Amino acid sequence: MFSLGELFWLALVVLVALHFWRTQGVRQVALQVTRNYCQREGLLFLDESVALRAVWFKRDSQGNLCFWRRWVFEFTVTGGERYVGDTITLGNRVAAVNLPPHREPERPPDRSADDEPPDRYH
Repeated sequence: MFSLGELFWLALVVLVALHFWRTQGVRQVALQVTRNYCQREGLLFLDESVALRAVWFKRDSQGNLCFWRRWVFEFTVTGGERYVGDTITLGNRVAAVNLPPHREPERPPDRSADDEPPDRYH
């Protein structure tokens, strides 16, 4: 049979493995939300990755104690400058995506009806 010390170490290994598995799931959520956010804002999401930088405990809106995680990522606007942003997760949900001050991406001008090319095939 198992001794009390062996059970303690087994439980500790199982908890660490479970925490690692859950963190990978949260990382995938943060990665997808960050990728979509950068695409929507017209930014180039560099390296297609997020890296865990901080972990803490915080309460969510229902008062439950959850893991608060800060994931960092790099993005660019022009291709010549790299900026570091972060994605905050609370539990397994994304709470915020934060970007530092950066250049605004150039948006194509809106085309009006007068700008339409003539139809050659009447």
